[in-house]
Order: sequence, then C-alpha cells, then structure tokens
Amino acid sequence: MASKKNLVANRAALAHKVRYALGHPQRIAPYVKRAARDRWLAFKHPDHVGYYRAVMASDTRRSPEAAVGSQSHERWLALGEMQFDYLREHGLKPESRMLDIGCGNLRAGRLFIDYLDTGNYYGIDISPDILVAAKKTLTGHGLQAKLPHLTITQDLTLDFLPDAHFDVVHAHSVFSHSPIEVIEECLAHVGRVLAPGGFFDFTFDRTTGTEHHVLREDFYYRTETLVALAGKHGLAARFMDDWETRRHGQSKIRVTAP
Repeated sequence: MASKKNLVANRAALAHKVRYALGHPQRIAPYVKRAARDRWLAFKHPDHVGYYRAVMASDTRRSPEAAVGSQSHERWLALGEMQFDYLREHGLKPESRMLDIGCGNLRAGRLFIDYLDTGNYYGIDISPDILVAAKKTLTGHGLQAKLPHLTITQDLTLDFLPDAHFDVVHAHSVFSHSPIEVIEECLAHVGRVLAPGGFFDFTFDRTTGTEHHVLREDFYYRTETLVALAGKHGLAARFMDDWETRRHGQSKIRVTAP
C-alpha cells in the first residue's frame, strides 16, 4: 500500500529530485541517461502515442519483461499472477469475453488466455515490438489453440470493436503512462463496448497532492479527477480499496455503465 508520504510527493519538483538523488546516488546516472533518451524521442515524436511507442521499442530491445515494468522474471510472473488472481476473485469467469488494453507481452494475458474459453481474449497494444514478444509468450506457453486475438492500435477509441461485446475490460499500467486526454479518450468510448453488467478495471499512479508527470512516462492523478472524468461520460466509478493491499504500488478504479 502506498504510504502517505509517497501519495503527496511531487516527483517532478526539483526539491524532490534533489532529495531523491542524495538518498539514491547510484540511480543518478541511469536517470540522466533515460532523461536524455526520452527528450530525444519526444523531439522526434511530439504526439504521445508515437512517443510512447518509441519508448516501448527501445525498452523491448533490451528486455520485453523490463519494458512492461518487471525488473526480473520472478517479478514478471508475480505481477501477472496478481492481476489474474484479483480479476478471478472479482468477477472474471471462463465464459467472460475480455478486452485487455495494453496487453504487453502477456504478463497476465497468458493466464487470462489459459483460463478463458477459446476465443474470448482480445489483447490490444500500441507497440508492435511488444506484440511480437507477446506472440513468443503465447507460443512458449502452448496457448495457440485458445485462439486469442492480438491487435495493434493507434488510439483508444476502440472503434474497430463491436458494441456491447466485452464483459471485462482491463487496463493494467496503461493510465499510469498516459496524459489525461488519452485517458478521457478511452473513457469516452469504453462504455460502448461494455456488455450489459460488464466492468472496466484500470490501475493508475495515485497522488493526493499535485497531479504531475515524470519524463512524460509516469503520470500521477488524484482519484477524484478520474472518477469525475468517468462520470462526465456517463460511467459510474469506484475506488477498489482491496487492490492496494496487494502491494502493487498502483491504485485501481472499477468503471461500470448504467
């Protein structure tokens, strides 16, 4: 669970950066290197999707597992199991039709695919590089017969998907890397693809202080901002308190359509 200190911290503030650097001197060089890379990629790709696609391409070349936020294979496995266990305990059933936004290299997707009925998993991502890695995960786990759909997307309008089709929509560590306009785009359209009684779970980096971002990669939002944004588009949203007990580091909101 995030500490009160972490929830109010503004990681973009100079004072925070100085304090962090003094406490973690070994991380200064990697941060400077990443900041330089990100500035160059941001210059080449002014739109966020193009920029973050380039970030993912760079990260995936080094390690697909690290690219989706796992610093070791053991952590990759654990985070996938955490996502799967939570959804299974909170409404996911084998017959559910599931849309996994930002499916990555199937860290959790491999478990969803194995659990769901054949053809019921649909994973989308903005990164072609990570989807190639996803296909390797799929074949490595022998899941071809489950006929999952893996599709690249340029945005989150979901316009290529059918109305009222998905019982479960899931976005793990997507909004934590998204500016508010990308989040609103998703919330403006996800209600159309949700089946009656369906829900949309997403994680986000929570702050109770000033909303901010770091290197255009990590975005921190107040819960009330995202709940209000969902409401603007006719969706009901509630904070999932019990997710934080999993000690993942991010928070979770569940959205439903009326």
